[in-house]
Order: sequence, then C-alpha cells, then structure tokens
Amino acid sequence: MLAVVAFPVAILIARRSAPVSLIEAVYSFPVPIVLGLLAIQQARRARERIARTLGRAGGARQARWGRRLGVIGIGIGVAGGLALGFYALLAGYSG
Repeated sequence: MLAVVAFPVAILIARRSAPVSLIEAVYSFPVPIVLGLLAIQQARRARERIARTLGRAGGARQARWGRRLGVIGIGIGVAGGLALGFYALLAGYSG
C-alpha cells in the first residue's frame, strides 16, 4: 500500500509546500519501486508459508493483494522515472 501512495504524497507535498518544487518531488520515483519490490517479496514469502501449511496459515487473499499493489507501485515509480527522463530530455533540447 505504501508503494502506491508514496509518489502521490510526494507530489501533494510539493503542491502545498513552497520550498519543494514539483520536479524535486518527481525525484522520489525510486521510492515506490523499492517499496513495490519489497511488497512482491513479502507476498511471495507469504504464499510459500501458505503452501507449507496447506492453507491453514490463511492470508492468501492478503498475499494476492500485496502482490498486486506492489506491481502497481512499481508501475507508478517507472512512470515517474519516465516522466522525469522526458522532462530532462525536453529541457535539454529547449535550452
């Protein structure tokens, strides 16, 4: 869940804070990628535990949602990185 909300929170802080610009907020794009990878890793460990206990441990639905949210977080981080890259490319050609 943190992977999904990390980037939008950084942008919200940039919009409401004078010292932080939007471009500086976009530099936080690695945060959702790292958090997304951690979420996927934890979901994998949970699925392995569920398989070891033959489903008695429970939590299959939470593991599935954790993996999904991790993938979404990675997508948000990659999109932010691409946006920053294209901005740098356009800024380089315009100036």
